[in-house]
Amino acid sequence: MGHRTLYDSGKTMRETLAQTSAAARLSTGEVRRVSLNGKEVAYTLMRCKRKTIGMRVDGTGLTVRIPTRESLRWVESVLQNKADWIVKKLDEWTQRKPRGPEWEEGAVFPLLGEPWQLVPTPNGSAQLVPAAKNIKAEQAQLQLSLPSVLTAQQIERIVMNWYRSHALACFSERIALYAPRLGVELPRLRLSYARTLWGSCTSRGVVRLNWRLIQKPLHLVDYVVAHELSHLIEMNHSSAFWQTVERVYPNYAAARKELKSDGP
Repeated sequence: MGHRTLYDSGKTMRETLAQTSAAARLSTGEVRRVSLNGKEVAYTLMRCKRKTIGMRVDGTGLTVRIPTRESLRWVESVLQNKADWIVKKLDEWTQRKPRGPEWEEGAVFPLLGEPWQLVPTPNGSAQLVPAAKNIKAEQAQLQLSLPSVLTAQQIERIVMNWYRSHALACFSERIALYAPRLGVELPRLRLSYARTLWGSCTSRGVVRLNWRLIQKPLHLVDYVVAHELSHLIEMNHSSAFWQTVERVYPNYAAARKELKSDGP
């Protein structure tokens, strides 16, 4: 019996490989953005063997599934027609998120998974101190010249400045650690205040990381950093993308599951 060819005799090898590659991308998620009702909405576009468009909104955001050969122009026209429904559903999921911090003295504010508290000091100032440790006031990492009685607005401003400072320092350090491992240039870092995303990456080399990530343990910060930097190589969620993530963060599946259980 003769050997069966792996491609049709009437096609070139290049055409056959192109078709194989296209088939492999049928279920690949592509992250895109569209303006709906004046709001920029990120969504995951998936091409698959179906006859109609399908849309789903959940805790991870908007997912759109379309027939393989449909154009992006058609997809965006459908999204515009459904803009009211999409924005409403995304807002509903946003409202399901846990309420924000309690802006009051003695409240606990997590930093890299460890609890900290804002407490007044005898000299009329206030400071953030590790809540799990019995340390003296002069050992606190953040000393603030403040009145002993603080308003909620003052506490929010103090704590948010503290978070932003730690977030920028920590995220920059972790990006500098993982970028060389992936062989990518250092991206521009921006803090994000998104309600439904831990991070995002643009094709122009801008990485946005949610400020709330600084509240999480360092291993979860590292996962999100590795995830977003991998998008500088693979701007999708294909198998090649996850292989890239795994190369520098082997335990990505567990970290991903942990973050999904507690969205931003």
